[in-house]
Amino acid sequence: MHIPDGYLGPQTYAPLFGVSIAFWSVAMKKWKIELSTKHIPYLAMASVFSFLIMMFNIPIPGGTTGHAVGGGIIAILLGPWAAVIAVSVVLIIQAVVFGDGGITAIGANCFNMAVVMPFVSYGVFKLVGGDFKRPPRTYTAAFLSGYTGLTMSAILTGAEFGLQP
Repeated sequence: MHIPDGYLGPQTYAPLFGVSIAFWSVAMKKWKIELSTKHIPYLAMASVFSFLIMMFNIPIPGGTTGHAVGGGIIAILLGPWAAVIAVSVVLIIQAVVFGDGGITAIGANCFNMAVVMPFVSYGVFKLVGGDFKRPPRTYTAAFLSGYTGLTMSAILTGAEFGLQP
């Protein structure tokens, strides 16, 4: 789902970058209120976890690959705003250092995988009734939330490609 440079036009990547900046600023404010300094190592470990699982690519018919992102599990454990920060940091590092995703598409990639995925996953988890007190229901809620969040992120990526002239 990492969109490389040249796939999105400025009419698409510029607004998505602006939306991502808005979410980043709100996430930073929420993070300062909701999480204490003792949670910083957890946020760092969540970023490392996301980075690590993104390295395992699974071939998909048609000549491309897919991978897990970790935004859903981070949102469930630390909250969706913390997931926005953790996954965004990973995506920016991957784009700048490893060339995985484009520099111009950082806003779109962060919107798809670091904003939409955590909020959809968190919402589905709460909707299904995941509460960590009933393990079978929690496992089902976690699976459905991760699957739904990843699917919505992929659908948005496809829609963004479809908007291009």
